Amino acid sequence: MPVLSTLWGTFLPTNVCLPLHRQGISFRRILVTLTVSFALCTLYYTHSRKTQSVSEFIPEEDVVLWPADSPEIWAERAVQVKNAFLHAYHGYERYAFPHDELTPLSNASTNSFNMWGVTAVDSLDTMLLMGLKDEYERALPIIMNNNFSLPVNTAVPFFETVIRYLGGLLSAYALSNDTQLLTKADELGTKLSPAFNTKSGFPVFAVNTYEGVNSGPPIGVLAEIASWQLEYSYLGKATGKKEHLERVTTITDLLYIANLTFSGGMYPTKWDLASGNPHDLHLSVGAAADSGHEYTLKQYLLTAQTDKENLEMYIRMTMHVINNLIFISPQRQLVYVTDMATYKFEDTRVTHHFEHLSCFFPGLLALGVKMLPLDDLESVGIDVEELTRDLLPRDREGYEALSEFNLREIHLWAAEAIAQTCYITYADQPTGLGPEAVVMRAGGKFGITRWMDAVRAWDRHGRLGPPPGVGDKLPWSEPPGLVSAKERDRAAVARDYGVRNIAYYLRPEAVESFYILWRVTGDVRWRHRGWHVFQAIEREAKTPSGYACVDRVHMKVPVKLDLMPSYFLAETLKYLYLLFLDDDIVPLDRWVFNTEAHPFPVFSWTPGEETTYGITEGHLPSTML
Repeated sequence: MPVLSTLWGTFLPTNVCLPLHRQGISFRRILVTLTVSFALCTLYYTHSRKTQSVSEFIPEEDVVLWPADSPEIWAERAVQVKNAFLHAYHGYERYAFPHDELTPLSNASTNSFNMWGVTAVDSLDTMLLMGLKDEYERALPIIMNNNFSLPVNTAVPFFETVIRYLGGLLSAYALSNDTQLLTKADELGTKLSPAFNTKSGFPVFAVNTYEGVNSGPPIGVLAEIASWQLEYSYLGKATGKKEHLERVTTITDLLYIANLTFSGGMYPTKWDLASGNPHDLHLSVGAAADSGHEYTLKQYLLTAQTDKENLEMYIRMTMHVINNLIFISPQRQLVYVTDMATYKFEDTRVTHHFEHLSCFFPGLLALGVKMLPLDDLESVGIDVEELTRDLLPRDREGYEALSEFNLREIHLWAAEAIAQTCYITYADQPTGLGPEAVVMRAGGKFGITRWMDAVRAWDRHGRLGPPPGVGDKLPWSEPPGLVSAKERDRAAVARDYGVRNIAYYLRPEAVESFYILWRVTGDVRWRHRGWHVFQAIEREAKTPSGYACVDRVHMKVPVKLDLMPSYFLAETLKYLYLLFLDDDIVPLDRWVFNTEAHPFPVFSWTPGEETTYGITEGHLPSTML
């Protein structure tokens, strides 16, 4: 009775009780009603708490209808992309050619990459794939007359020159079989070779192609020292010159024997160019690292799946990323891949930054799903337990935990979930364009959840609904009527991220992944997402002479920037065009795209080449045996 008395005194003070009593409502009846109500509230609250703790791992899927548009509609969309390319390239021809890039607001030119006409070279294979014969034939004579000269006391960036110029020439040769392009590629590859004159053999940042000397800091970043093997391997195959491939095998040796114990078997970002050893423990698939990881799988695929060392490094990298670098946001369940750094071997910090550059990674995972027997790696000579031989116990435990799942499913789920977040960062903005970088909400009252932890919880609770982060998400929009910045910031908490860099630089990584996922899964949602991106580009980035990068994409009135990077024509529009085509004109099992979207044909080494190049059983470089 003390509890009921307390409730009585709390909920029904004396001045309320007496009038009720006069109306024939007894004290006992009121007490019973209050007691039952209190009990029901308690049961409801307790049940809802339990349900909430379970539902954290039962993803809710928004209902999004993706219409199965006819082949004619998609063909028309591909034509629209081709027209966008023509608009951009004709503006470049009119105002900038033979300089490097068009400035699409001032209708002038800029020489950001060597003054060798990078937009024309970068665009050659796009013209060939789109059947643009006139544009191709106008560009070719100027490109062939380029002697790769430089002003006095200048140098060219090795990495950018390889992926844009050398890659562009080699791809155009592969698609056209025009041997003058191969001759020009061989000339450029040879002139860039002084970059390899370091104690380790890793290429230095820059090279003077006229004087034959290199320059740059003693520490290199992974993307720049390990993103040229595709180009030089294919150059060696096409020309028959041993020296081109020897440079590749030297670097494969260095990367394969590197001590990666403290980085979980994954390549760190910085490397000492003298010793050939890792220089830090910063791990990322974003800026300064991205294509270095990309080329592990692609080098294996380019050489007809014979480069086992690069395959091993791809598996080790993806294992570590899936276990340690992929997280899921607390409210919308947005899955993202981020970077982490370890200081003094103990203090590990995760930034929870998510870069647009990292949006290539889901496409890479999807490519691996298509091309690798991930659920039977022994069939390609991979002993997963052996891959852990030099790892710390905590990292070996991560491998064991992943063995409970089908690895192919995990890779595909991760690819779909991260690619969806890439799309959401576009769809959330008033412009429909994705920002360069965001910071995902993590920590504090929201907590931090690794994606694989969420997957395990989802699995334990019976796999209700799609895997965490994979189900469709609706775009976020700011509630109407907000006036102050404080109100907008408070409302943006529900978005699960803050925009860190508010510009869209006409980047290709998101649509690249959409294209690969479409070809791998056949799921039409990826085509529709690409179409939404293209529509936003047409609406927000188009100028009378081309397309401009866009600043303030998070605002209703963005600002155009006076820049049209060559990769917009080489990559972004190419991937969109291929995404909307029904015909698979660049099959992923027969061609491999370099990091600038230049396709190279898959090739095998002949017995004579194996002897000449020193490729021995198991396809290890001879120095490794």
